[in-house]
Amino acid sequence: MKSIVENKAYVFALRMIKAYRYLTQEQREFIISKQMLRSGTAIGALIREAEHGQSKADFISKMNIALKEANETEYWLMLLKDSEYIDEKTFTSIHKDCDELIRLLVSIVKTSKENHGTK
Repeated sequence: MKSIVENKAYVFALRMIKAYRYLTQEQREFIISKQMLRSGTAIGALIREAEHGQSKADFISKMNIALKEANETEYWLMLLKDSEYIDEKTFTSIHKDCDELIRLLVSIVKTSKENHGTK
């Protein structure tokens, strides 16, 4: 069974793919949307990698990188909203999911570090 964060990251990646399709086909925006697609789909891939990490430290490292990718995705989403490529309603919906992933990953990294005895 997949973890909650893995499931949420997978669904989020699908949203990123659909958003990318919309942005490239309807809005003719290719640069920022490509960055958003890369970082937004990397989150789930890194979580999957972390599941089979070589060590607890490797798990923490991969989850931390997934967190960085989620944070980067949030940045691209904000740029797309502020440059009016996506509307407020679309942004709010996607941002809510992104923020939830960030909060989950922060919690996982923090708890894992505490259990592993690292800071």
